[in-house]
Amino acid sequence: MIDIIKTTPYTDQKMGTAGLRKKTKIAMQPNYLENFMQSIFNTIPNLEQKSFLVGGDGRYFNKIAIQKIIKIAIANNVKKLLVAKDGLVSTPAGSHIILKNNLDGGFVLSASHNPGGKDGDFGIKYATSSGGQCQPSESAAIYEQTLNINEYKICNCPDIDLNKIQTLKYENTTIEVIDSLVDYANLMQNIFDFNKIRELLTSDFKFIFDAMNGVTGPYAKLIFEEILKAPIGTVINYIPKEDFGGLHPDPNLIYAKHLVDIMYSETPADFAVANDGDGDRNMILGKSFFVSPSDSLAILTDNYQLIPAYKSGIYGVAKSAATSLAVKRVADHLNIGYYEVPTGWKYFINLMDSNRISFCGEESFGTGASHIREKDGIWAALFWLSILAQTKQSVKDIALTH
Repeated sequence: MIDIIKTTPYTDQKMGTAGLRKKTKIAMQPNYLENFMQSIFNTIPNLEQKSFLVGGDGRYFNKIAIQKIIKIAIANNVKKLLVAKDGLVSTPAGSHIILKNNLDGGFVLSASHNPGGKDGDFGIKYATSSGGQCQPSESAAIYEQTLNINEYKICNCPDIDLNKIQTLKYENTTIEVIDSLVDYANLMQNIFDFNKIRELLTSDFKFIFDAMNGVTGPYAKLIFEEILKAPIGTVINYIPKEDFGGLHPDPNLIYAKHLVDIMYSETPADFAVANDGDGDRNMILGKSFFVSPSDSLAILTDNYQLIPAYKSGIYGVAKSAATSLAVKRVADHLNIGYYEVPTGWKYFINLMDSNRISFCGEESFGTGASHIREKDGIWAALFWLSILAQTKQSVKDIALTH
């Protein structure tokens, strides 16, 4: 049964560069989420032919919001929804799912690196069929809808059990609960030499991956500890929590100080990586050594030939305006394309789609490549592990040699 609910506009639902991001208590206001989702669907024609991804980073209000989105999508006659098991999907894994399944878009519920919990932040990242953030013209059209909305549609049906893989149908909408972990792990194995990385991680090399109680914890446990056979305990803070366990899930020297303290102690690990709440940002640390995001992008680009997926060459590289010119020097040396864009990941997407760049990065701890259309923290970790495995140098030596 489809209900049509009368509503009044919220005039603050203008989208930023990464979607709608508000304090959780604001997003929990009556009809607030419903208005925004209906406004998105109002801008998309032929919904009976469209398929979308739904998932989130596990923060507070995600479980309730996912159920609401499913019911609103059913009421709007959406053809199909792929919903992540347990409601958990990282931003990079979500982009991969959209591209792999030729979906028309997706909704990843995350406020990225912002704090969670009832007093924290909540967000909705709306991705299009590109696998990346919607463009300014699309977000403007959605905002225009939010200013004039007077009703939304919602299906009066039971909540979906997201704890098991299954396929259901309500009204005209097929709902498929999927495992986002295996898909993403398979993608990484198609890019990197896992045998070479496994040799490193099963030696006396000590690695720490800090998921900061965000969504990449389950992905990292599967990839690093199960597939690559790193010792149990390699992945820390791996259980996604609604308030991120009190952590501010932003992987930098301030908010990941607990990891920095380990790496600058008398008994540091050889290598450490931290990811943010939704898995698209990364911080790289060696023994008593911090690699800045700008230098990390330059070093990865300079070592692209060590990675099987890139051995035949890369198109080029791009950076945000605030990122240092280090990567330009690399691009000039390698004689590959180089581009500079305004701050905002969406500006990289057209360069990827037109085969102008393979790698890109920004100053705010984000690096990625054209295997998806988002930043990718685990990809960056695996790239660094590949360099460490093949050069047999320390992080500090790699940086200084570079």
